[in-house]
Amino acid sequence: MLISLGMALAQLESWRASTVMLDSAVTTTVTGRVERRETYDNGRWRYVVKVEATEKPSIHRPPERVTIFVRRQAQPFNLGDRIQGRARLTPPAGPALPRLNDFAFSSYFNGIGANGFAYGALTLLSPGGDAAENSLLDRADIWLAGLRNSIGDRIRRTLPGDTGAFAAALVTDERRAISDDTTEALRIAGLTHIIAISGLNMALSAGIFYIGLRYLFSLFPGLVQAWPTKKIAAFGALVTVTAYYLISGFGVSAERAFIMMAIMLVAVLLDRPSISLRNVALSAIVILVLSPSQVLGPSFQMSYAATLALVSGYTLWKRRKHRDNMLSRSRFLSPLLFVSRFFGGILSTSFIGGASTAIFSIEHFHRLATYGLAANLAAMPVVSFVVMPFGMAAMLLMPFGLDGPFWKVTGEGLELVILIAKTVASWGGDITFGRQPAWLMPTFIAGFLIMSVLRTRLRHLGFVLLLTTVGAAVFGSGIQRPDLMISEDGALVALRQDDILATNRERPQAFIFEQWQKSLVAAEHQPPTILPVDSRLPQISKKERRRRLSAEEQKMVRKAMEEALDRTMQGSFACQKGAWCVAMLENGAILVTIENAAYLPPACDTANIVVTAIRLRLDRCRSGAKLFTGATLRRSGSVEMDLSGDGPIISTAFENPQRPWTRHRTYDWRTGTFGAPIGLVSPVSDSDG
Repeated sequence: MLISLGMALAQLESWRASTVMLDSAVTTTVTGRVERRETYDNGRWRYVVKVEATEKPSIHRPPERVTIFVRRQAQPFNLGDRIQGRARLTPPAGPALPRLNDFAFSSYFNGIGANGFAYGALTLLSPGGDAAENSLLDRADIWLAGLRNSIGDRIRRTLPGDTGAFAAALVTDERRAISDDTTEALRIAGLTHIIAISGLNMALSAGIFYIGLRYLFSLFPGLVQAWPTKKIAAFGALVTVTAYYLISGFGVSAERAFIMMAIMLVAVLLDRPSISLRNVALSAIVILVLSPSQVLGPSFQMSYAATLALVSGYTLWKRRKHRDNMLSRSRFLSPLLFVSRFFGGILSTSFIGGASTAIFSIEHFHRLATYGLAANLAAMPVVSFVVMPFGMAAMLLMPFGLDGPFWKVTGEGLELVILIAKTVASWGGDITFGRQPAWLMPTFIAGFLIMSVLRTRLRHLGFVLLLTTVGAAVFGSGIQRPDLMISEDGALVALRQDDILATNRERPQAFIFEQWQKSLVAAEHQPPTILPVDSRLPQISKKERRRRLSAEEQKMVRKAMEEALDRTMQGSFACQKGAWCVAMLENGAILVTIENAAYLPPACDTANIVVTAIRLRLDRCRSGAKLFTGATLRRSGSVEMDLSGDGPIISTAFENPQRPWTRHRTYDWRTGTFGAPIGLVSPVSDSDG
């Protein structure tokens, strides 16, 4: 029954989202309204735009919402503004390699059908105040988003640089304004959980308000005796975390933390235990009913793994046999006991939280921060006693304009946290892991649940299973690493030799290439050898799409490709810039990538594998060479090959893309249908290759 209910909820959420995904890249004029905006550290702006119209050309299946990056804009648009401009839109990215993260999945359930960037400046057609056709819910959403942006802007004006961006991220969850260097340092040091609106932030904000209010009530003994001040403080903390959640932007981690904290505070109101495994399970059920797609995301998995481990550990600690300590009976030594308990609590919670989320970090991000324990031990007192209390005071005083001094103190604390992160990051300790076998995650989760949920000695079996799984991840070799990788658009091709990736681009796309490096544990990049321009070869511009090479020109190009193979080492590329690249694989096969369809005939005659980003109507070479084009890769996604055996083993990201977030790959705008074959449309002649 539960399995059937889960499938029904997943289907319901997919139907409720029903996001129209852009089927192919296009440059068009977009008209729409600004629904969200975020700032970047380099002055760029990212807008979520609700599309009203597209023209020149008009998109047959326009997505309802798109994200547009704008460069060099002095004054940002306000939420609700109606704007227009020329933009390059692309579908959400699929997996960089088979079995890696499919970004189209999260885009689908977030309602984003395309990503893009603007050509030049966008034009304001009408301000947001004129949007009378918006519903009450839309206006409330725009008002909340505007409040969130104004708070973030005020914080960044008070605290410039990374400190202000960090402080704004703690309140509004806008993390893109933090510089890449600081973000990377926080990631390596294991402190990224601080900038996420997660259980830590919610617990500190609720705890500070709850304890502070109870201390305030304790100053009036008559009030404490006459009223249930504990429940009043819990209700006030509930209002506080609700306001925090509304301002934070409804992120996944914020939603999870809010639901869990709300359940715990309601438990206090109902005289029930607030910290228990039942409350953790109840909050998980609420999230899975509302949005079951979150169970596949790293935020949900890591948050609940850490929370489950911490609550289970707290339960075991409460059940321990209590022993009197001579320090607790001494008036002079009791402060030492308090300090040791505080840092001992940080040490134990950091260790439990880090250990419980380690395998998820390896699975999703292919990396592990080994010095996170030391970084948390140094940074958490600053966050707990300086950043969050003064930040909360600043937020409470912001409507009265008295928040400036408190933000200054918060900024000093955050500067110290950034310094700790960069210091720990300079030690190294960021271990990279390749892709892991499919059995790893289910085995780890089974052992983790046995260890954390059971209360008898049987839980030690879970520890053995968990330890075995982690050992396999750390000391095992993972899955077989491929020898040849092709990106889903065909623009980037790489060959792997041990920890070296040789590519056909001098500057490969960072978004794709960094994922390849982490998942394949290949740190070094080998750029191609750029050949000198040969005046004897035909010079073809990108605009000459219909150009056909004569037989003599094809012969000259084939000879140039063969000479280029002699000039380069095995496993590396030699490129005629803007035309083609060649490489000799370890098994003796020849790979050619081309940037113009005119070079297809000589490429097919020379190579065993031909790759091009151009959407040809062909899906194979007459010579028998394997042909990967923009059209075939659109359906299959990224491709990897294992060349170590007798024959190449080819894996693709999608075998049959029929999921709601992948169906756009099979859409044919000419017929307006899905599933149209992208195979051979016309026979292959000698001139076609």
